[in-house]
Amino acid sequence: MNVAGPIRSRPLPPSADSKDIGMLGSGSSSNDVDMYLDVPSFELSLDEFEEYALARLKVLRKIEEMKTRNLPPETFRTQLDASIKTNLTSTQQQHKSKLDVASHFILRAAYCRTEDLRRWFLAQECRLFRHRLENLSNRSSAGASTNGLRDFLASNDFDLDPVSREEKEELRDKLLQVPGGPMNPIEFINTQYYRVPFVQALELVSKRECYVEKGQAYVPLARIVSIVAAKFRVALSKSLALAAGVFGQVAHDEASRIGPLLKSMNSQYTGPSAPNAVMGMDGENALTAATVDALADQSMPLCMQQLHQGLKRDHKLKHQGRLQFGLFLKGAGMSLEEHTLFFQREFTRIMTSEQFNKSYSYSIRHMHGKEGKRASYTPYNCMKIIFGNPPQSGLEHHGCPYKHYDEQNLSALLTKLKIGSVADRDAIMAHKKDGNFQLACAKHFEVSHPAATTVDGINLDGVGNHPNAWFSASVSYHNAKNGGGASSSNMVLVKPEGM
Repeated sequence: MNVAGPIRSRPLPPSADSKDIGMLGSGSSSNDVDMYLDVPSFELSLDEFEEYALARLKVLRKIEEMKTRNLPPETFRTQLDASIKTNLTSTQQQHKSKLDVASHFILRAAYCRTEDLRRWFLAQECRLFRHRLENLSNRSSAGASTNGLRDFLASNDFDLDPVSREEKEELRDKLLQVPGGPMNPIEFINTQYYRVPFVQALELVSKRECYVEKGQAYVPLARIVSIVAAKFRVALSKSLALAAGVFGQVAHDEASRIGPLLKSMNSQYTGPSAPNAVMGMDGENALTAATVDALADQSMPLCMQQLHQGLKRDHKLKHQGRLQFGLFLKGAGMSLEEHTLFFQREFTRIMTSEQFNKSYSYSIRHMHGKEGKRASYTPYNCMKIIFGNPPQSGLEHHGCPYKHYDEQNLSALLTKLKIGSVADRDAIMAHKKDGNFQLACAKHFEVSHPAATTVDGINLDGVGNHPNAWFSASVSYHNAKNGGGASSSNMVLVKPEGM
């Protein structure tokens, strides 16, 4: 399978066993940083194929979640290191390298299909690569026995022009004036500088973190990270574009084995279980047909508010809307009986009870595992909603407003709902324009729940990644602020295991 679109490649041997997934290659770097330039060449079982992919997907989604929450840099680094250690680390170096490289190429294949998927994968992989490269640079700067960053550059054929000692001495005064550079003459003497075209160091130039003369940027070794990360982004972007051109054929050829796995990878949920949001003081489910209207206005994310409003206005929902909203209500703790009562109350405003029972009650029982194969279906996470089928008409209310509404309609909606200040709404719209739909949703939570991070007992993990996590955190916030009075029925948050 060669859908990864490598920069350089070598022939791939055929798989010897129909149960094996051939062709996932190894990286050449001996440390944690890899440019992923070589096509993998080892074999994986189907179980390993899915296991490796989901392990990396957890890390990439953790990166997105932390960016959504605007964590301080040090907290971001600490939590990302912990996620990498949990999901992409093995006690055996050979297996660790295999896991890292295989998982990258599997997800590269899975996320090459559409522009949105490619953009998301590129952004998260670049953040992961830069994090690892910065760690390598920091270890080198801390006096490690070997200079890992220099070794990495050499092993990956980076064509950097080292500045001679004589030229460095000539430019001493100018180089020492660069903010954040060597602090004293001894440190300056031991710092290796490289000369690169300034167009390759635009990020450093914009931050005034390098000296530029005659079109050349003079960059210390520690700041080469920016240039290497930019080259990684360009290479990966090209690879994704190439892979997109052959994905259809590969998915067809592998229809019975990995095709379905690749196509469904982006909708796999890797976070904690969706919370059973609210319970009454008597231990009964507090999200009922009687309380859902109040909780919709107070604590539901925008996507679910729109479904709720659409149901109240039209007195029915189309199929995709019923699934998205119904599973959300189920995941938030609404029982089958209350779910049926709530929908029946609205639907029978435009139809008879017999028509409702005949056309809609079965699907509600099916969601709750009481019909069909009796499976217990889980609520949709944000990725599934964002990349799912968009609404096709004004009668369809499913989907993600930040993704599927145009800028004019979304801006008008935010203003109508009085979400935050004008500056807050502008910040939400900026995320929407940049394609950061989950960041926009997280910003909505932030402005609607002031100082939520300082309130004890609120679990903000998953806000911006799962509607039920948003709802659960909001109810918990209002319970804490109101002394347990989140709505007309006294409610407390119950956290299931694993949350």
